[in-house]
Amino acid sequence: MTRSTDRNDVSDEQETGPREECGVFGVWAPGEDVAKLTYFGLYALQHRGQEAAGIAVSDGRRMVVFKDLGLVSQVFDEQTLSSLRGHLAVGHVRYSTTGSTTWENAQPTFRTTATGSGIALGHNGNLVNTAELRDEVAALRTSGNGHGRIQASTDSDLICELLAATAADTGVEEAAMRLLPRVRGAFSLVFGDEQTLYAARDPQGVRPLVLGRLERGWVVASETAALDIVGASVVREVEPGELLAIDAEGMRSSRFAVPEPKGCVFEYVYLARPDTTIVGRSVHAARVEIGRRLAAEHPVEADLVIPVPESGTPAAIGFAQGSGIPYGQGLVKNGYVGRTFIQPSQTIRQLGIRLKLNPLRDVIRGKRLVVVDDSIVRGNTQRALVRMLRESGAVEVHVRIASPPVRWPCFYGIDFATRAELVAGALDTEGVRRSIGADSLGYVSLEGLVAASEQPRSRLCMACFTGDYPIPLPPEARLGKHLLELADDVLVGADPAEDIADDVSGAASGDPGPTHAPERASAVPVGYGSAGTGRP
Repeated sequence: MTRSTDRNDVSDEQETGPREECGVFGVWAPGEDVAKLTYFGLYALQHRGQEAAGIAVSDGRRMVVFKDLGLVSQVFDEQTLSSLRGHLAVGHVRYSTTGSTTWENAQPTFRTTATGSGIALGHNGNLVNTAELRDEVAALRTSGNGHGRIQASTDSDLICELLAATAADTGVEEAAMRLLPRVRGAFSLVFGDEQTLYAARDPQGVRPLVLGRLERGWVVASETAALDIVGASVVREVEPGELLAIDAEGMRSSRFAVPEPKGCVFEYVYLARPDTTIVGRSVHAARVEIGRRLAAEHPVEADLVIPVPESGTPAAIGFAQGSGIPYGQGLVKNGYVGRTFIQPSQTIRQLGIRLKLNPLRDVIRGKRLVVVDDSIVRGNTQRALVRMLRESGAVEVHVRIASPPVRWPCFYGIDFATRAELVAGALDTEGVRRSIGADSLGYVSLEGLVAASEQPRSRLCMACFTGDYPIPLPPEARLGKHLLELADDVLVGADPAEDIADDVSGAASGDPGPTHAPERASAVPVGYGSAGTGRP
């Protein structure tokens, strides 16, 4: 399988920052419109993944999966959501960290068990023992107990297949308790069968996952902001190493591993929405405090503090508060351009960052600026930004970064560049300053960042800054985003129409279907496949 040629961004300049990971959402609420609840929950999590979106719904007899490439609002419409009826739903928005951007890799991923029951699964994170799980799946197929082929090239798909292989004998809950201790890496999972919604979090709790309460049910989501949008009250975080099961008998909690908390500190810097709360700490408040500490650690004489919107805004507010330098808006963001499937022409591409950010020249002209951004990865965006501000009349440009230098790639669910591509991996601060063309450059210290999070350092993963990976990594040959795409023993070719039939039922066409498992479709239901391509 090759990487899709569709690009989810408008310019190479904008492919330089930390890529979001994924967002998961699940709801168990008889009597509620669970498809629409999930739609709005995913809408609140859209920042975590803009490549694909999907929803699986069960009515107690069978499970229907609807997914496609694109934003939530592009994939779903009123007619589609109205056809997804049931009491339980699993939703997902994706940014790829394992596997390419293809329809097959969109989630929720789906498998049927030997008894005909269905399992739909959404995953936020990235595993480090994908190669081992791939070998397990290959062994299952050799013995005749596997699915027979694999449509996708993701670690998430392997989890789903292994769950389905065991669940026929033990049930999904027991299958999860047996499988999850063997899964290593970052995983916040939301999955379900026809009757029960499940949620699980890796023993380190690298990626967030929270539990909420509806008047007539339960919700699990990647962030508290997604609970807010559907009117759910926050109950608590899903604990590291915990499996939750929610059905007509209530909610059950089981432990499949001893918790060793190592939450991702980058959630506070960039990944989470500012209106989200993590371990009781407001993300917005943490980012403002980072800005205050940044001002104390790297003071500068200047006329105006401006953010790189939107992720740099809270830290810029904090920097202005801490420094006494006025805060202002010097850059306008075009929020509707950030993700598109339309390739820009060469003329447009040469405009680079202006497609997304445009300067307010009257505000900038003649000023000594402090420009606050969340991070520097490759440095391309900051280089173009500094150049643009100077061309707009800025006298000085001082760059302040609300995180320490990113020197190491993330293997737990953020699609950072390789170490060779990380500008701070090869250059010191002065070297990076010269590279981006700023008058001065300052990063918040790791100590300042940790203090702003209000979490003990021992409970945080900071591997992208320190190179200290809390979950041991396998040899380099058994890592990589496209690991499964290079494995012929797993990627067995199959008729695409048969692949579609295993993932979809006839719900989009209104066929109620007689069985627990999605029935075989004779044609591609409306909404499946890349728009305008006539997939499969």
